[in-house]
Formats: sequence, C-alpha cells, structure tokens
Amino acid sequence: RVPQVPAELPAEDGPDLLLLLLLEPREFLRGAAQLTQASGLPSSVPWISPESPSRPHLAVIGLDAYLWSQHPSTQPEDPPEEAQQEAATSWPKVEEALVLLQLLADMDVLLVDSWQELSQHVCAFTKALAQRPCKQHRDTHAFAFCTAGRWASGQRVARDGSGLRGVWWRQIKQFNRVSPAVAQAVVAAFPSPRLLQEALSACSTEQERRGLLADLPVNVQGRRPRRVGPDLSRRICLFLSTTNPDLLLDLGS
Repeated sequence: RVPQVPAELPAEDGPDLLLLLLLEPREFLRGAAQLTQASGLPSSVPWISPESPSRPHLAVIGLDAYLWSQHPSTQPEDPPEEAQQEAATSWPKVEEALVLLQLLADMDVLLVDSWQELSQHVCAFTKALAQRPCKQHRDTHAFAFCTAGRWASGQRVARDGSGLRGVWWRQIKQFNRVSPAVAQAVVAAFPSPRLLQEALSACSTEQERRGLLADLPVNVQGRRPRRVGPDLSRRICLFLSTTNPDLLLDLGS
C-alpha cells in the first residue's frame, strides 16, 4: 500500500523540529481512555510534555491486531482492572480519541499494521521534506514554457456557432508539416468537417477520395501559388474516414 503524504507540509515545521513519536498499542489505548473519559475538554494531551518545542507526529503499529487480541471473549474470567479498561476501549472510542487529538492539538495519528508500512511512510515523508525547497522555488518563479496568452485558452465558440470555423482550422493545423496558409486553404474550400465528409462520400473511388484536396490552391502573399498536395489530402481523408484506431497518418502510412 502506498502511503499517503500531505501535498504541503506545515511551514512552521522545519527539518530540526519534526518529531515522530512511536507508541505501543497498549500505551496509546491508555491515553485514548484518558481523553474520552475526561469530563469536558481535556486540558492536556497524553504522551506530550508541555515543554515540548514541537508538535510530534504519532504512530501506532498493530493497533487493530491488539484490539482484537484484547476482545473480552479471549480474556480470562477475572482480568486485571487495567486490562478491563483497555478492553473497553473499542474502535468507536479510538475514533473519538483521534477526533479529540485533531481538534485539541491539531495532531494526526498514523495507524499502521507493520514496521514495513511505517518505514514506507517515513521514507515518503522524508522525500516530501527534501523536495519542499525545490517546489517552493518552482512555485515562486515563472517558467518560460508556461502557457500564457490567447492561444493557451483555445478557440472561443459562441452559442450561435461562431468560432467553430476557427476550431476546424486549428484541427487541420495540428497535422505535421501544415502551415497556416495550407490550413486556411482547406477551411476556405470546406468550412466544416461535415462538408468535407459529404464531399468524400460523394467520390466514387478511393483514389478520388484521397486526392480530393490535392489541387486546392494555397495563396501566400509574395510567393508562388502552390497546392495543398496529395500527401496532406491523403492524410486528411484517412483521418475522416478510417475506422482503424491504430492507423498512422504519417510516416508512409
């Protein structure tokens, strides 16, 4: 099981102030009984000295198995008073104590079943601490590749459909080796994918379909007139007509 580590660690907990307090199930149940049996809100929290410079993190190994072993059916007829108190601390009482610890001391308790699970949590927590300076530096500095500007938000489409032509132009532009002028030539001839699909369906042969867009003129100011070409025409035809999800539209497909 992968341990859950908080995404952000408290800012006041520096590397020198973190303290993991490991408790035996019996010791934890004693403190839990004190918390739940106190009249009103407890003034102090067990296991923690008032002079403690930091708020420790509690961990208990094997609490579930210990509670099961302390079930009344597995105990002798006249158990000691201390054992009776521990047996009376059932899971509802443990959960109540966990809530009190969270409310009174802002303290979480890690309940694990084995030393291996505890070591995994400690390793993950240590890794989060080691990465915190880098993440803080990353969050305070902008990266050059961060999306910014109008293009990052995509094409805006209104309720009346205006903007759909721009979406179609962007889709054509996503093909490899397609310039804005070539994409504009395709969109000018077929303003929507539906119109192009209808034109492809009207073709009588596969060769005619694949070459439907090849002779579309591409107008670039200051340059010789040219055509869309058979390669892009074939790729767009396959893109709109193929039923094979693994088909490559490029690299000689």
